[in-house]
Amino acid sequence: MVENTTLITNDAVVLGILMSILGFVFWTSQSKNIIFRKLYTYVPPILLCYFLPGILNSTGVISGSESALYTVASRYLLPTSLVLFTLSLDLKEIWKLRKKAGLMFICGSISIIIGGPIAVYLVSLVSPEVVGGEGPDSVWRGLSTIAGSWIGGGANQAAMFEIFKPSADVFSAMVALDVFVGYVWMALLLFAAGKNLEINKFLKADDQSVTDIKEKIESYQLSIMKIPKMEDIIMILAVGFGITGLAHFGADIIAPWITINAPQLSTLSLTSGFFWIIIIATTLGMLLSFTKVRKLEGVGSSRIASVFLYVLIATIGMQMNIMAIFKNPGLLIVGLIWISIHALILIIVAKLTRTPFFFLAVGSMANVGGPASAPVVASAFHPSLAPIGVILAVFGYVIGTYGAYVSGLLMQAVSP
Repeated sequence: MVENTTLITNDAVVLGILMSILGFVFWTSQSKNIIFRKLYTYVPPILLCYFLPGILNSTGVISGSESALYTVASRYLLPTSLVLFTLSLDLKEIWKLRKKAGLMFICGSISIIIGGPIAVYLVSLVSPEVVGGEGPDSVWRGLSTIAGSWIGGGANQAAMFEIFKPSADVFSAMVALDVFVGYVWMALLLFAAGKNLEINKFLKADDQSVTDIKEKIESYQLSIMKIPKMEDIIMILAVGFGITGLAHFGADIIAPWITINAPQLSTLSLTSGFFWIIIIATTLGMLLSFTKVRKLEGVGSSRIASVFLYVLIATIGMQMNIMAIFKNPGLLIVGLIWISIHALILIIVAKLTRTPFFFLAVGSMANVGGPASAPVVASAFHPSLAPIGVILAVFGYVIGTYGAYVSGLLMQAVSP
């Protein structure tokens, strides 16, 4: 028996702590105290909502791996927030963004496919034992699962595990590397979102297309806004959680049916229940944006969606263990080189094409983070933009297994 060293294991207490953190961050972000005003000049509030739970997890106060809160937030609150966000969508305007968004997403995927092999090769020149190993203990086998996770998501990572079959020890190290590098990168993107104007000046990018969408959505919100009654809040929750219930109901039917009758479609993540939950919830939310239900935006549907999203952010943050990766510091170098190549390629392409930073950040997180994290980064620019992150992340699910397989073979070729 392994002794539990986590200080607080009761999820009711953990939820109270997370909500207190969110309350503290939002209270201090509105404070006129000079210390807090100086802090939030450089650090976006959303970053602290993410990072503070990570510190508690890293120090053993709470445990993200032992808590069920992330599962609840990602399976119930995330799809509900996506439904409520999409009620006020202007699909015609979002369609206009497809070229820039698609470019950054594709470049992000390609950079991950080639970044892994480059990182393995560079580290092998200096310290071949870090990326060596034989048979199931070969490091490249484990790194292929990270490629699956970063291009697609958990289902694609599982597919790579089944294809290349790394040992349990190797895979455990890769999970720690995946979580650490991925969440640190997310933290950097959240921080950079607060510097959006400065970064766009560096990229010489015209952010007008993104600004237009934000202004149109805000204008629509103001035109229909009214003080909500209890009945209005109940209707918002009924629509959000009702559609989420339908999404789960559909996913429970579709995913098992495909698993039994067309298991080969697992390469497209079509056997993943979470994939179908996100797809169904987002699709139904978009359809509702063409109906009178859209008027719920006037009584605060997107604000309630934002609350749910911030709870998700806090539960994502508590998955990060800053200390775990240092058990194998050599692999940390591989991960940092890999994500640096990813970032460098995106920055170069964005600079050459004068693409706004919003598309770079969301295109990157749609790969590295997936449907749970991409809307978080998108909402850092504006809450109404969250669905764009989800749409891109879904494409990552589709191509994740194929891209990771190619990357795995390339890493095998350059491994010592």
